[in-house]
Amino acid sequence: MTAIDNLFAICPAPHGTTPACDWAAVERTLGMPLPSDYKRLADAYGPGAFCGFLHLYHPLAPTEWVNLTGPMPGTIRNQLQRDRDRGTHPVPHAPQNLFPMGVTDNGNYLFWVTDPSSTPDRWHITINEARGPRWYTHDGGITDFLLAVLSGGESVPLFPRDILDQGVYFTPSAPSSPEPPGVQPTRALNSNEIRAWARAHGYEVPDRGRIPATIVDAWKQAQHR
Repeated sequence: MTAIDNLFAICPAPHGTTPACDWAAVERTLGMPLPSDYKRLADAYGPGAFCGFLHLYHPLAPTEWVNLTGPMPGTIRNQLQRDRDRGTHPVPHAPQNLFPMGVTDNGNYLFWVTDPSSTPDRWHITINEARGPRWYTHDGGITDFLLAVLSGGESVPLFPRDILDQGVYFTPSAPSSPEPPGVQPTRALNSNEIRAWARAHGYEVPDRGRIPATIVDAWKQAQHR
């Protein structure tokens, strides 16, 4: 069995039909090829989270904050460049070789190390510490990384120790519902989305618990710009 078959065995993909992505269009938008295992994962699982904790960016994600072709990858990479230029936090890889492709509920970002750029199936996964200097690199691609972590074979020091306590599962993202014509869309508050937005815009936000009202207000204002 391949790594992806083993991953499907321990963490079955959702039942039902997940819309397939137009990968040629996605890659044109990004201006780079993507690893074949990621594309198979994205088509099989769709947008969502592993163990309620680890979200892979997806071209069909219902919000821009976890969309592979949305603003977050560029925003995060720009922040890494600023951190490196200012000496705020060490960045072990050249920021231009890092492409953000996932996020955890604690604010850790997952990156592809896109070197060599022309052979995406050789890219490795690296993860940064939320608001800290540490990094963790996995010597393999995203499928191999997920299989190692979800099987309990690899412990990531930056992750909580209890992420497997509730078992191994995948939760699809709730689809965004269209509003009737002429009605101003209303959005339910999504704490993970707000935390991701806040951290990308330089706010200090707690990993768990109540998000300060000032941050929620800033997030709301940003949605209407």
